[in-house]
Amino acid sequence: MKIRIGAMLLLAVSCAPPAVKPVSSPDPEAGCPGGAARWSLEITDGRAERSDSRTLMSGLRDSLTRSFPACRWEAGAGTIRVDVHRFRADFDGEVWNAVADWTVLVSDAAGRTMTQFEALEEAVRPNYRAENNEKAALQEVFDHALQRTLAGLRNVRIPG
Repeated sequence: MKIRIGAMLLLAVSCAPPAVKPVSSPDPEAGCPGGAARWSLEITDGRAERSDSRTLMSGLRDSLTRSFPACRWEAGAGTIRVDVHRFRADFDGEVWNAVADWTVLVSDAAGRTMTQFEALEEAVRPNYRAENNEKAALQEVFDHALQRTLAGLRNVRIPG
């Protein structure tokens, strides 16, 4: 019994948060943000705890690029920068409190800011039995923050 409890505690402490699935939401009428054909996509992780950084950054990148299939994602164009501030779920003994929080900055090829906005989503989820509640809470805030991000990017207008 002691070994089993110890092993369970070790697993709980050493595991990174569960990975969320990328979400794509392509809109054939939106094309590419601002009507431009090319964008550079930069995603940074500014969180203090980054044990799942590579997985989160990859999921966010996949979600954005799949949602704008008409875009060519390459350097030397305007830049879409996503700075992740928070992405976590905490259990308080009764419910999971999840948050996804990032800033999106869109600039033209000359570096002038075209738009900047926040994507902040929070969720509270009961701790249901036989479910991965942490993953479900994280997936929920990821999905909603991504939809907010896509809406902001679809409203980008290139001046002139």
